[in-house]
Amino acid sequence: MAVLLAGVAVLALALSRQPARSQARPTLGVFTSLPVMWREADGLSAHLDANQQPTWVRAELEQRFAPRPLDTLLELRGLRFLLIAQPRPLDPAENVALDRWVRAGGRLLLVADPMLTAPSRFPIGDRRRPQDVVLLSPILTHWGLDLSFDEDQPAGLREIAGSNLQVDLAGRFAPRPGGHCRIAREGLVATCGIGRGRILAVADAALLDTSDSSPWRAAMLVGLIDEAFGRAGR
Repeated sequence: MAVLLAGVAVLALALSRQPARSQARPTLGVFTSLPVMWREADGLSAHLDANQQPTWVRAELEQRFAPRPLDTLLELRGLRFLLIAQPRPLDPAENVALDRWVRAGGRLLLVADPMLTAPSRFPIGDRRRPQDVVLLSPILTHWGLDLSFDEDQPAGLREIAGSNLQVDLAGRFAPRPGGHCRIAREGLVATCGIGRGRILAVADAALLDTSDSSPWRAAMLVGLIDEAFGRAGR
């Protein structure tokens, strides 16, 4: 009981350090396997360490939104904005719930990387390791998108000409017949109107590498947030 109360106290302290105006900001649902909301850690006590600095991604999101981590996509009621980044495979009910949410007017920024390059402290097969290969074919197909990967492309950061984006082993989107998606930036980005909602999808997650806080990554993220959500939170 004492351990539980101590954990609650640490969590309360961490929450008290959030910016005072967070309640006035729009809520952003965050569904991801990447260590963007919390750094990779071996246990709960490490996650609740009051001295642990937030990742640069979380700090950037909190400038505009009140981020809400999600364990499932069955919890989307009341949200208008959603970031899905390199998620675990979705179950059928989550695919249905996500599609309904977007069609009802939701705004989604989707980061789907077919070959994740960011380092992890956890070995392949460890459930705490980020999703190495995104598996979203059912919902992407339903929205009119194909995501492919060129295995022969060279590894390493490269810039997509005229896009203000740098990638590493990126995927490539292509439209499917009958879809309502616009493909841009050499196939890296897709914009889709789905019902009353809108999707901005990016076929690489290099910009969310929390092991590197280079300013260009934050600039890329801010640019995509503006593109996906407009001026929400400003």
